[in-house]
Amino acid sequence: MTLLPIMYESFLSSISAKQWKRIGLKRRAGVCTPLFSVYSKKSIGIGELPDLKLLIDWCKSVGMSIVQLLPLNDTGSNFVPYDAQSGFALEPMYLCLNRLYKTSVRAFRNEIDSIRNSFPTGGARINYKIKAAKLGLLRKIYRKNITGLPSAFNRYIKRNQFWLRDYALFKAIQGEQGGTKWEEWPPELKERKREVLDCFEQEHKEKIRFHMWLQWQLFEQFQDVRKYARSKKVFLMGDLPFLPSRDSADVWSRPYDFKLELSSGAPPDAYFFKGQRWGMPPCHWERMAAQSYDYLTQRLKYAENFYDLLRADHVVGLFRLWSIPLSEPLENGGLNGFFDPSDENLWEERGRQLLSTMVQNTKTLISAEDLGTVPECSFRVLEEFAVPGVDVQRWMRDSEAAYAFKEPDAYRKNSMATISTHDTASFNAWWEYEAGTVYGPLFKRKCEALGIQFEEMKSKLFDLECSAHDRLRWKEEINTSEILARILNRAESDVWELVNLYRYSYNEREKFWNYLGLSEPCEEKSSPNLARIALEKVSSATSIFSIQLLQDWLTLTGAFKDQDSWSVRINFPGILNDQNWSLIMPISLEEMKTLKANRMMRVLNEKTNRV
Repeated sequence: MTLLPIMYESFLSSISAKQWKRIGLKRRAGVCTPLFSVYSKKSIGIGELPDLKLLIDWCKSVGMSIVQLLPLNDTGSNFVPYDAQSGFALEPMYLCLNRLYKTSVRAFRNEIDSIRNSFPTGGARINYKIKAAKLGLLRKIYRKNITGLPSAFNRYIKRNQFWLRDYALFKAIQGEQGGTKWEEWPPELKERKREVLDCFEQEHKEKIRFHMWLQWQLFEQFQDVRKYARSKKVFLMGDLPFLPSRDSADVWSRPYDFKLELSSGAPPDAYFFKGQRWGMPPCHWERMAAQSYDYLTQRLKYAENFYDLLRADHVVGLFRLWSIPLSEPLENGGLNGFFDPSDENLWEERGRQLLSTMVQNTKTLISAEDLGTVPECSFRVLEEFAVPGVDVQRWMRDSEAAYAFKEPDAYRKNSMATISTHDTASFNAWWEYEAGTVYGPLFKRKCEALGIQFEEMKSKLFDLECSAHDRLRWKEEINTSEILARILNRAESDVWELVNLYRYSYNEREKFWNYLGLSEPCEEKSSPNLARIALEKVSSATSIFSIQLLQDWLTLTGAFKDQDSWSVRINFPGILNDQNWSLIMPISLEEMKTLKANRMMRVLNEKTNRV
């Protein structure tokens, strides 16, 4: 199938036309990864900004032209990229100590080597103690170089007055307050009494400037990476978190721009029967509008320094956001929340206004994470604005055709096609543990609501020996919905929700196997060859971009053959554990550049017209 740029010409008649002209109407392939997941032989404890040059080289060699990064904002001490302490500031632990801009580190070589030895790269999970170790040494380096700071530092401070002073002040106060949340600070600091803040600034001037210096160093190192990417004709895609953390410099310095009496979240759904409560306060859009949305547009302007494209997280929240009163007990999760605005007739107008403000105030091409429960108006506006959404292969199903997988030409042209996301199982784990199963807690809740004894039915319906991780695999003999209803002792019409779950999931592997055009017997274990065929299929989609997680690309190499595929995951949403946001690739960036499978990846991208 030959796909020409003419397919996408309508993008040039949209509000995003100037951005599309900048990057070109070209089908592109790319890779998505958190920076903490990759490392080089020069890294100290964690992936560092200069390491991205090696990733860019690898992308270029395999025919990819987009590097998509998860958020790189300062996360404080919780290390959750989407719950950052600033919508502007970058994470200091990603600094390369040996490449500080116009700063001598000669006197600290031994200490740098000591940190390197204490935090070797290449483990299975990140040791986040690296942040404190790096910051401790960076403070020493700053104090050593404090008298000779170049004029470029002061220019950086002046250019970023909108956010930098408040951020640095927040970090310095937080340090003096033992890391406590700003809402627990003494009233005069919490409420930003001007005379108290002025006094604090005078007493802690260098501590404040240290945080400014860190951001300047991050700016310079990232700018260098951006220039390198441009020289290789590879685009960098950033990730714009939907909201800053409640405990952030942004909320502390601009409390009037946020609804502090509420928490953002998500309503109850198939996987979270209590919904979700994220904790970040919703934006007060009406107040932001009175200020010409300066907070939003300034975030975009700063991101322009580093990125050519930006993924707007939870873009459906621009149309309406599930909001939970803080008075609700935490154990209720997202229950008893409401959509804001509550009037559905206002959703499209709200989303259109905010998204157009974003597009018109940045040079970067905006793309959208539009997964989850999506209002219909969101699809219309994204298509009109030529803002690419996300089409995930495993969820592209036709409910009118027994939930068959949709062919590649049914994908949205203005989309990023992918086989998995940072919030889902990798392709291997989906195939081995999820395809052909139902989510156990969901099925149990549905049974209980219908007065059906779940424990009694579980062994009758599911092959428990082949089920794991709360995923229940259907017995082969439950091969019609009539048999399911008979075992449940109900009419199909009375248990239609359970029947729907069955029709979606039963024989799912076989449906996907046939969708890929495979004729041999269906395999239970994934393999590099199966992953390659799935990747080629998704890459052949009409979507203008095909961007895959790095771990899915590396599946082609057999790099994860010794690991349980379930553990090869970036994040399990709604679960707090030390496995989230800590995954490390099993090979270094240098090793990636020499992989035999690189040729296979390039051929795949060439075959699907993405090089």
